[in-house]
Amino acid sequence: MIGAYFNSIIANFVKAVATKYLAVAHNTSPFVTIYEIVGGVFTKITNPATLPASIGRGASFSADGQYLAVAHNTSPYVTIYEIDAGVFTKITNPATLPTGTGQGVSFSADGQYLAVAHSFSPYVTIYEIDAGVFTKITNPATLPTDAGQGVSFSADGQYLAVGHGISPFVTIYEIDAGVFTKITNPATLPASTGRGASFSADGQYLAVSHSFSPFVTIYEIDAGVFTKITNPATLPRNTGRGASFSSDGKYLAVAHSTSPNVTIYEIDAGVFTKITNPATLPTGTGYGASFSADGQYLAVGHGTSPFVTIYEIDAGVFTKITNPATLPTNTGFGASF
Repeated sequence: MIGAYFNSIIANFVKAVATKYLAVAHNTSPFVTIYEIVGGVFTKITNPATLPASIGRGASFSADGQYLAVAHNTSPYVTIYEIDAGVFTKITNPATLPTGTGQGVSFSADGQYLAVAHSFSPYVTIYEIDAGVFTKITNPATLPTDAGQGVSFSADGQYLAVGHGISPFVTIYEIDAGVFTKITNPATLPASTGRGASFSADGQYLAVSHSFSPFVTIYEIDAGVFTKITNPATLPRNTGRGASFSSDGKYLAVAHSTSPNVTIYEIDAGVFTKITNPATLPTGTGYGASFSADGQYLAVGHGTSPFVTIYEIDAGVFTKITNPATLPTNTGFGASF
C-alpha cells in the first residue's frame, strides 16, 4: 500500500521539515502560537499580521510546508496562512466558508484538499486547492450526522475520516476522482462522540478518540474494510480528545482528560501496548497531540500552563524538553508540526 505514491509523500515530509515549525491553537489572543525549531530549541516567531478571529481549536500544516490552517470560533471559522521565508501571511478567505465553529482541520498529504470539521451542517467543508486558491467542492452525498470535531486524511489520499456527535460517531469517505463517497460504517462503532481522528502513515490503521470507554477505537484497514481491533490492555483514563500516529508507525498518542492526560502506545505486530508514562506529564486535560514528521518530537496541547508539553523521543523514551521561552497564552486545544 505504500509504493511509489507513499514515497512521494515522504519526500514532501522531508522537504517540509528542512525548516520545522510547531503551531499550537489556543484559547486567547493571538489564538495561535507558532514556534520555529532550530537545534532542538522552540522559539516563538512574530505573530502573523492577521490573527485568527477567536479561539483556536485545531491546526494543520500542509505536507509541503506551504500553508498553515487554523480552525477557530467566529467567522471565517478557518484562517489559512501562506508561509514564505518564515513569514505567515493570511490568504484571502475562501469564497464559501465553513458554516460554524471550526473544530478540526486537515490537509491531504498530496496538498490537493483541505477539510474543516465544524459545528453546523454540512459539518465538514472540503476545499480543493489549485494555484493557491481554496475552492469548496460539492458536499458529499451523505454528511456526518452532527457537529464535526476531528478530521484526518489518510496518507495515500484514499480516505477522509470525520469524528462527530451522534451515531455512527465517525464518517469515513473514500475519495475517487475528487468525489467523496461515504463507505459502509464499520461493524463496531466508537462508543460516543468522535473528537479526534488519525490515520497511520502506512494506511493500516485509523484511530478515533471519543467520549466514553474505551476512549479510543482503533480500526485495521484491509481492502477498504475498517475492522475494530481488540482494545489495548490499558486504556486512556477518560475522554479521548485527540489522537496522532508517529510517521514511522511505531507509536499512537491519545490526548485525554484525567492524568496522565496523554497515553502513548507502542505498536508491534498489530498490538498496541501502553508504554511507561513520561516522567513529566502534561499539567491538565490533553486536547490535541501531534508527532513531528521526523519522529523526533511529540507535542500535547492541554489545559493549565504551560499549555503545550513537548517531548523528545530517544530510543522509545519520551522526555519533556525545556518549555519554550514564550508560551501559548491559554489552553492549547490543537497542535500541529
